[in-house]
Amino acid sequence: MRAPALARGMHSGADVTDGKDPRAGLTALEARERLASYGPNALPLPVRAGFFARLARQLKSALIYLLLGALALDLLGWLYAGGHGAPVEALAILAVLVLNAGLGVLQEYRSESALDELERLGTPHVWVIRDGALSRIEATELVPGDRVRLEAGDRIAADGRADASESLCTDESLLTGESQSVEKKDGDELMCGTLVVRGRAELVVTRTGAASTMGKLAGTLERIQTGKTPLEGRIDVLGARLARYVALLALLFMVMGIAVDGLAHFPTLVMFAVALGVAVVPESMPMMMTLALAFGVQRMGRRNAVVRRLSAVEALGSVTVIASDKTGTLTENRLTVKSLLSDREADALLALTVANDADHEHDAGDPLERGLLAFARSRGADVPALRQANARVSSRPFDSRWKFMRVTVVAPGGSLKSYVKGAPERVLERSTLEPAERQRWAERAEEQAREGYKVLALGTGSGDTETELEFLGLVTLWDPPRPTALQAVRAAQAAGIRVLMVTGDHPETARAIGAKVGIVAERALTGADLDALSDEELDRALQSVSVFARLLPDHKLRIIDVLQARGEVVAMTGDGLNDAPALKRADIGVAMGLRGSEVAREVADVVLLDDEFSTIVVAVEEGRMIYENMLNFIRYTFSSNVALMLLVLGGTVGSIIVGLENEVGAVLVPLTALQVLWINFLGDGPPALALSADRSPGTMQRCPRPRTSPLLDRETLAFVLGDGGFKAAMGLLLLIALPAFGTAIAVTGTAVFVYESFAKLLSVYPARRLGPRPGPNAWLHGSVAAGLTLVLLCVALPPVRSALRLTALEPWLWGLLAGAALVTSASGEAVARALTWSRSRANG
Repeated sequence: MRAPALARGMHSGADVTDGKDPRAGLTALEARERLASYGPNALPLPVRAGFFARLARQLKSALIYLLLGALALDLLGWLYAGGHGAPVEALAILAVLVLNAGLGVLQEYRSESALDELERLGTPHVWVIRDGALSRIEATELVPGDRVRLEAGDRIAADGRADASESLCTDESLLTGESQSVEKKDGDELMCGTLVVRGRAELVVTRTGAASTMGKLAGTLERIQTGKTPLEGRIDVLGARLARYVALLALLFMVMGIAVDGLAHFPTLVMFAVALGVAVVPESMPMMMTLALAFGVQRMGRRNAVVRRLSAVEALGSVTVIASDKTGTLTENRLTVKSLLSDREADALLALTVANDADHEHDAGDPLERGLLAFARSRGADVPALRQANARVSSRPFDSRWKFMRVTVVAPGGSLKSYVKGAPERVLERSTLEPAERQRWAERAEEQAREGYKVLALGTGSGDTETELEFLGLVTLWDPPRPTALQAVRAAQAAGIRVLMVTGDHPETARAIGAKVGIVAERALTGADLDALSDEELDRALQSVSVFARLLPDHKLRIIDVLQARGEVVAMTGDGLNDAPALKRADIGVAMGLRGSEVAREVADVVLLDDEFSTIVVAVEEGRMIYENMLNFIRYTFSSNVALMLLVLGGTVGSIIVGLENEVGAVLVPLTALQVLWINFLGDGPPALALSADRSPGTMQRCPRPRTSPLLDRETLAFVLGDGGFKAAMGLLLLIALPAFGTAIAVTGTAVFVYESFAKLLSVYPARRLGPRPGPNAWLHGSVAAGLTLVLLCVALPPVRSALRLTALEPWLWGLLAGAALVTSASGEAVARALTWSRSRANG
């Protein structure tokens, strides 16, 4: 989490160890004192817009521009008529604009607060030596004098100098623009924000926060992207198109009205244009979209999925393939040694002890290496004594490209000796075994891998060498599948999502674990197999193969490219430096929060705080529900707006044809602009916003929605026209029938207003029927009940009734209107059921 600029943050890079043994690190008391003195190790807060700037930003929408135009026209008509009394309609439009803008600003503050909390959850952690022991702390708590453990894939969290380095190499392109990595030795400067690409070291911190190199460049860094998502962009395009059509239609009818009636009733024509405009505009649509995204992001955060880019929310709902790592995602990453197969156990235990980067004193490091040390101790090995007697002089860290690690030590006799551990095929090919013996050990490794065990081979050689090794045996480790993995994989598959396993492990191990978690595969393709396939052959293979093993970063990239070329939307999981390119290339990059490297988390769209595969499925479900809620809102509000538009158009044209006039002799407009605004406020306000809280677990029983599918798809358009047309027809029927039976024009207008209000509020329920069946939504029921009550009060309370130009209704008419609204709601249900049945039949 970012912190304010530090008042005393510009400290120097001088030695801050106060003459103490530097290896022991700071004490907890010293760290607290320095944190109070220097401040948090955090970048300055970005300057955020003020209230009025945010308010102005809420008005930048084509739909809002249309309402502003309606406001201007209304004021123009009021002035043209002499400016008598208060311009009630204009004031109402202004109130709607202010209310929407105010709610938008409030939601913007809430969204920023939610994103700040999610950013805090995603704050990087570091291993630091405090009180002589390794501790895991947030990077923001680093202070000058701290000693930080660095490994490949770590993002350097503060400025400092290297110490105890081994083959250290950093990428400084973020700061210098130079793509060439830089070798580092003890005493060399390490800069905040740069990346460890190879080796290991300790960082002696000298500058933190605003005083660090990255702090001085903080203005160029924005880690959480809050710009418009592709979906929001499509909403903007839809709004702009809608605004153009409505403006042209209103202008056309004004011209027609002037042609028929002249300028005698120009104010009334203006009011007609205003009523038509506000009838169609879904005023709360931009706010609804923002709210749905914000709610979804917060829900994902509570379920251990931190969304770093809002655009990921839309893509999650369209994911068709999840390419998952095995270790730690589908399995528990809790490795225990099952057996040591060796004819030279003492030498093998020595290899497990010295060719190992885990910290034996504090049980820190990679789970695999910690498991190996625990096994060596269980067999009687004195780990500290063995390491002290075999001091390390050089090493080659493990990398997926060469699949082994090598450590060279000074043996007790003074000679150099190397120990190697890694993939059996790599160690065996470097060994001095006879071909037959090498084949025998390879078969034993294959046999263990088929049982689902991770298999490592051990070797040793004289001098600083990686070849001509004496083979020391095999170690088998068991990493149990997560209890939730099988159910989560099946849930993803039931949702129409393919699950692939992409791992660097042995192919037989991958197949065995895959079978236990529901990813059944007759064969596994290795990286070498992929190299032998053309893109067309790989495309065919991907249709049947679900397990890929012994993969390099380039192989993962190629798999993603081929899948995306077929139109798949791919989510890829990863945790290491080598996974970063694939995470960036995938439609959704998913990084591990517990064991993932900092660079993997930085390039990812989503970070899993618990590293569980089931959390990916949860995130996909949330993405789908967010999209469904948006579609429900569009169906609901557009069907009602279409109904109001047809009612205003049809009623006005009909009045012209039959010669109906209002009390001042102008053409009768069924609903005034103020009445339409009130209906839209009741419907597009609380009930529409309550839709964003809908929960629809049934989304995971449907196939993924194509990412490019239109917002107004065929089903949505059919519902909008069917439900909206019926509501408009019922309103027009009341407009014609009531006067025919002797009802006064004023009473008829009030009856149409009440009916359309009731019909709009109740139509929220059938609008939710086209998607997966939603669960209970108390907010929605409460908002609809409150809206119906407000309609009653509008007519019952004289001041409100007068402002809205309504009149009292007799009890029998209330019953008629309630019945008409219920019939309309039933017709909407029928339309939704018919469309659902048609879709089911088409899908077989």
